[in-house]
Amino acid sequence: MADAAGGDRPRVFVARRLPEEGLDLVRSACELDLWDGDLPPPRDELLRRVAGVDGALTLLTDKVDDEFLDAAGPQLRVVSNYAVGFDNVDVAACARRGVRVGNTPGVLTETTADLSWALLMAAARRLPEGDRFVRDGKWKTWGPLLLLGPDVHGATIGIVGFGRIGQAVARRAQGFGMEILYHDLEPLPSSVSEPLGATYLRLEELLPRADFVTLHVNLSPVTRHLINEKTLALMKPTAVLVNTSRGPVVDQVALADALRDGVIWSAGLDVTDPEPIAMDDPLVGMDNCLIVPHIASASRATRGRMAEMAAANLIAGVRGQPLPTEVPPPA
Repeated sequence: MADAAGGDRPRVFVARRLPEEGLDLVRSACELDLWDGDLPPPRDELLRRVAGVDGALTLLTDKVDDEFLDAAGPQLRVVSNYAVGFDNVDVAACARRGVRVGNTPGVLTETTADLSWALLMAAARRLPEGDRFVRDGKWKTWGPLLLLGPDVHGATIGIVGFGRIGQAVARRAQGFGMEILYHDLEPLPSSVSEPLGATYLRLEELLPRADFVTLHVNLSPVTRHLINEKTLALMKPTAVLVNTSRGPVVDQVALADALRDGVIWSAGLDVTDPEPIAMDDPLVGMDNCLIVPHIASASRATRGRMAEMAAANLIAGVRGQPLPTEVPPPA
């Protein structure tokens, strides 16, 4: 298909329907092949559809590895990931083949912090249980002991991972008069921590002190099952755990045991391992575990901006231009 200048339009594959803000940009610049299903393309279909394309726009559900790159072919220039995280992309394999990788950082910081806070509040005040209680016809009268939960205001929050999202959660915690503790690979400069009133602790020091523990780390070999039987045992029996990072950061078997046995009080999860979570997973049947389907960035404005950013990376990549938000290849 020729463009207005008479040249061939680059061929691209987009692995799911996105907000139109992004798709319109791609259509205007490229020959678009769009997977229009609600579910991700099956692996064999994904590999078939990327064959011969100049660029691919992928989601976290699409694994980009040597098999993917072989199927695409040597003309592939760019993989644009519709996410901040890129653990589904073998960035080193892409770099070896000269394929650039883009992501969508920054745009979802505040929206994800909002959802983290919503999970924290809902798990603490038992909102899903209360909703089911009413809908099941169990609400007969007001009761002094009905659905009691911990206070959020004035409590201690432990933020594990103190990047953009962790700091945004800390700003919200300030409004609730909370003591703010954080853990990261190393203490951040005082210019970051002091305005937030945040104190650095090692993880084994933070967990016993926190009433609420919220996770905001990247998935890596170091953080996989960071929350496990041992670390859960360090937490208060009244503690609430919130995870909006990646599912494998938490050992779900250990979490189910801890919730069942009263090692911790409750949990709010936006991410699971695997996704979607199996319906026979013990966590699904627990009243003290709130699970939502990976919706941390699911505001209309944020998802639209993510689509624009992913489209901009894709278009720049197929044109041989610098990506606006490129994932640097590993050293």
